[in-house]
Amino acid sequence: MDSRGFSTLFGLITADYFWITLERRIYYALRMTQFIYYPILAIIGVPVNLLTIRILSRGKCGLSKCVTRYLVAMSAADLLVIILDLILRHIPIVYWEQFQFLQSISVCNIHAILLYAATDCSVWFTVTFTFDRFVAICCQKLKSKYCRERTSAVVLGTVTVLSCLKNIIWYFTFTGRYLLLNVPWFCYVTMDGYVIYVSGTIELLHNILTPCVPFVVILLLNALTIRHIIVSSRGRRRLRAHSSGESRRDTEMESRRKSIMLLLVISGNFILLWAVFMVYSIWWRMRYLGSVFVFLPEFLRELGFMLQILSCCTNTTIYAVTQTQFRAQLKNMLKSPFTTFVKFIQ
Repeated sequence: MDSRGFSTLFGLITADYFWITLERRIYYALRMTQFIYYPILAIIGVPVNLLTIRILSRGKCGLSKCVTRYLVAMSAADLLVIILDLILRHIPIVYWEQFQFLQSISVCNIHAILLYAATDCSVWFTVTFTFDRFVAICCQKLKSKYCRERTSAVVLGTVTVLSCLKNIIWYFTFTGRYLLLNVPWFCYVTMDGYVIYVSGTIELLHNILTPCVPFVVILLLNALTIRHIIVSSRGRRRLRAHSSGESRRDTEMESRRKSIMLLLVISGNFILLWAVFMVYSIWWRMRYLGSVFVFLPEFLRELGFMLQILSCCTNTTIYAVTQTQFRAQLKNMLKSPFTTFVKFIQ
């Protein structure tokens, strides 16, 4: 394996060696970028998600309690992924010389359970939010029974418990030793061929359940929701065209547009930022199971990791862009320390 030092990677990128292909230079460039990218993402991601949780928990953003609960849960899961995946996994891999002591701490299999459970929660909370919005927009009869704060609590709790139970298997699949290599497996496994085959099968099923199935479910629900809104909009326009003396402004459709904008931006962000990671992870497992012979560039793995982690830091921006009241609450909270300081000085 190539040396992972920053200066060495920079030298390989700029060197005029004929045997270093463009694909390999892109790989080295991404690896070098991670030295800066991951720490900055950690510095931004943790306070941003904490701030989001705080703002949404106050319930002053004009969102229903049901929607607020889903968004808070998504931010909390993203925060856990940043801590368990970015800070405790990827940063030690990039700065492996400074974190070699981790190889003497045998907790990698426990780390894997927590990390994959948090990742599953982050992904499936997005699915449950998408389904909730689908019911609210498309199923008016079911809306009053399903789109309630108590129901959202039960759904989120069920997803959390199932995610934890599902990922207990990693305790028996992995050893406690850290691998400190940037590959889908970050813990050591036994070198027995049968066990590796079983482990590969387990991880393939894991990647199918998260995020392949959520991809399909989210795309299907969004397609049905958009179709329903288009049909409803046409019907409302026809009814309003035959009504005399009525205001041109349709507050109901404006409310629906805002709701669908939030839904599509959140789910679209998830799909775009997880797509590369999903494709490479599936290919990686199938390749080691002897089922794939198509070559994928190695830099896609690095890009997939970087985009997947980025997805845990973008929801605050999404809320700020799409929700006026969230933006106002964010400004007030950012101004609060300065206001307090000025009052103290005065």
